[in-house]
Amino acid sequence: MFPQPIKKFIDLFSTLPSIGPRQATRLAFHLIGLGKGSTAEFAQAIADLQKLKTCPQCFFIHSQISNECHICNNPQRRKDVVMIVEKETDLMSLEKAKHYQGRYFIIGDLKKNSTFDAEQKLRIGHLKNIIEKNLGGQAEEIILAMNPTTYGDLHASLITQELAGVSKKITRLGRGIPTGGEIEFADEETLGGALINRG
Repeated sequence: MFPQPIKKFIDLFSTLPSIGPRQATRLAFHLIGLGKGSTAEFAQAIADLQKLKTCPQCFFIHSQISNECHICNNPQRRKDVVMIVEKETDLMSLEKAKHYQGRYFIIGDLKKNSTFDAEQKLRIGHLKNIIEKNLGGQAEEIILAMNPTTYGDLHASLITQELAGVSKKITRLGRGIPTGGEIEFADEETLGGALINRG
């Protein structure tokens, strides 16, 4: 029914978060309607994503000249306080609150079960190695910034077990974020309160 380029576009874009086949179809026809100049601009924007790098310390995506992102590369940030977040958008939301001056560590999307995938296990091991190498084996504080959901609580408990002994204290964000809410969509004031009231 659709020409092959549209079908391929729909197949690819419908796999993205919050976009199903119907939304992908609308997007395809909308882009076509914008004209060739606009579709070329969108194509270039997608191609440019390949130029981004992943920070070897925290796994944040960046475009810095150095290997490390601008947060890990900032000497003003505390190295002995590490906040573990699930995804990049959580990190960005927490940064906007401007209440935190430590480092971050992105563990990756947490599945709705009680296990970590192979990549997440490697990342936890990587964090332990960083703490051993840079902090003499013990951080001052590790903050678990998981979403306040049943699965977030479960994974926070598992991470606490995994990191027992590598930090003087392990805390969670305060419940300024409502149960069932998501960090990515919380406002700066709520996130600031959650940071201050962590425990």
